[in-house]
Amino acid sequence: FDRHVAAIHRSLARRVGRQLADDLAAETFVEAFRSRGRYDVRYPDARPWLHGIATNVLRHHHRRERRRLIAYARTGVDPVLSDQSELADARADADALGPRIALALASLRPRDRDTLLLFAWEQLSYEEVARALGVPVGTVRSRLHRARRMVRELIGDPGQYLTDENVPRAEGGSSGG
Repeated sequence: FDRHVAAIHRSLARRVGRQLADDLAAETFVEAFRSRGRYDVRYPDARPWLHGIATNVLRHHHRRERRRLIAYARTGVDPVLSDQSELADARADADALGPRIALALASLRPRDRDTLLLFAWEQLSYEEVARALGVPVGTVRSRLHRARRMVRELIGDPGQYLTDENVPRAEGGSSGG
């Protein structure tokens, strides 16, 4: 718990905000404790396993997450990082694209978004993302390729105004591929 709670909480906070992340991080570790008999001890680092549990705990929050990303896209205010003023200068360029990226993320299939965010935000390797999500490495690669392509397409022209109406809706499902 002590070794991984900060990373799990940070990951969840990026997705759902700090307050909900407190609850979801606690739920993640409760589930990890319940599932400890299923942990594959051949892997000395439990981080990918814990991120997989956190991702599963988060699955039923995808609709709320999509609404949050669309709100970010409309306002341009990142609800997670808006109070960290010391990052303001370093994030100037990213902030200009932030709302567009948020809306693009909201439009991804939940399984593609999970894969992309575990790879990009949590810096898990392909193999670690595969373990976290319980899918083959090839599936991780194809999901990342699809997610990156769609985000690039949706970001498009930075001068174009994006709204909820002109972004494709995510196609659901948590099956492989």
